[in-house]
Amino acid sequence: MPQMAPIGWLTLFIMFTLTFMLFCVMNYYSFLPPTSKTSELNQTSSNSLNWKW
Repeated sequence: MPQMAPIGWLTLFIMFTLTFMLFCVMNYYSFLPPTSKTSELNQTSSNSLNWKW
């Protein structure tokens, strides 16, 4: 069984690394946080600051 040349292993490692990084970046930027919850959170926090003396 012939062994693979070191340049072949290096090429496979680079391809795997680039694919993995591309997959992680696509997952990171495809996530959209819900904006409605942040607006509700801001309203409740502003309402809690109204003191009734």
